Amino acid sequence: MDVFTQLLFLILIGAFAIGFLQRKIPKGKRRPDRPNNTWDNPSRELPRETPVLRAKVPQPPRTGVLKGPAWVIDGDTIVIAHQHIRLSGIDAPEMDHPYGVKAKWALVALCKGQIIRAEFHEAQSHDREVATCYLPDGRDLSEEMVRLGFAIDWPKYSGGKYRDFETPDARKKLWRAAARQKGMMPPH
Repeated sequence: MDVFTQLLFLILIGAFAIGFLQRKIPKGKRRPDRPNNTWDNPSRELPRETPVLRAKVPQPPRTGVLKGPAWVIDGDTIVIAHQHIRLSGIDAPEMDHPYGVKAKWALVALCKGQIIRAEFHEAQSHDREVATCYLPDGRDLSEEMVRLGFAIDWPKYSGGKYRDFETPDARKKLWRAAARQKGMMPPH
């Protein structure tokens, strides 16, 4: 066996041994009417946990401006200060769609090391705020993603604002996003 295989084998044996030793309880100490973790002190009862159901309370859409470094989720979603933001007026492929990973990394390249300014709209999309986001030099992130060919204009939401910036083959290349806009595919 090579060194890597031997190391992997030792790690698996060690994990198995640790799991086995943690479960071993002396004979006669386990009582079927009590939880397993009270075997050493039968007089101690553990409180039963009550499941807490937390309903998601709808929040009013954010307004105004938010600035900060951005964490990229996919080709049209970023996070600034723990706020999920959908780029306004465009549609980029999902991560599991063709060009989805490339779209994400194109947006990462645009945002890396930059302070992004998000100007919020009143709309929400899939529990995300919708905003027009700008780079420090004033470029619109949505426009840049369309120019690069990793997103297409969504006229229903942009009014056709980004259509002139689409590459000639963008709708063919991003066919799933184009089909979703026509209602031929589910949102995700």
